[in-house]
Amino acid sequence: MVPAARESLLDAACTALARRPWSAVRMVDVAAAAGVSRQTLYNEFGSKEGLARALVRREADGYLAGVERALADGPGDSRERLTATAEWTASAARGNALVRAMLTGCWSERLPSPALAAVPSSSAVPAQRRADGPLPSPGDFVALVRDRAVAALKVSDTLPDVTELARSCELAVRLALSCVAAPPAEGGVAELVRTALPRGLTA
Repeated sequence: MVPAARESLLDAACTALARRPWSAVRMVDVAAAAGVSRQTLYNEFGSKEGLARALVRREADGYLAGVERALADGPGDSRERLTATAEWTASAARGNALVRAMLTGCWSERLPSPALAAVPSSSAVPAQRRADGPLPSPGDFVALVRDRAVAALKVSDTLPDVTELARSCELAVRLALSCVAAPPAEGGVAELVRTALPRGLTA
């Protein structure tokens, strides 16, 4: 199956999930919404659990791609780029229940909740073999975002040493996650992060 067709199936599953709990989402309905046979859906994902893993993996990848955009496209000031990353994290969690569940570890009964550990995979589909691998925990996301931020911001000799930079990056991520759990007033994420980060982080 071409990647676009797989994406169409994942889009159909995501739409179905927005309308009803995962337990009530039927594979036959997902296939019909995507315009393919149920057998094609099973060939691609193996099972409903495989579809759930693929959906979670896609949303995790989408969130991390947004992190990289925030780090790359934000203002040159490192504090502002970390602030943009924190704002993206809070915004993505507000707008996507799966992202919120992945970042917080709080999975509601409406959502699929696949095991984070890898599962045995005999899939011939490379994307599905990846989905069947380990899924990131909230702690993994902290480390993934921190490491991406360190790599993106470590571009100037005027920045703190790598240990201090990593600490600041992790602080920004954890502050963002606290805002996911207890949302501040509008604009509060940026103000909180800017206030907490060291003033020397401006290169």
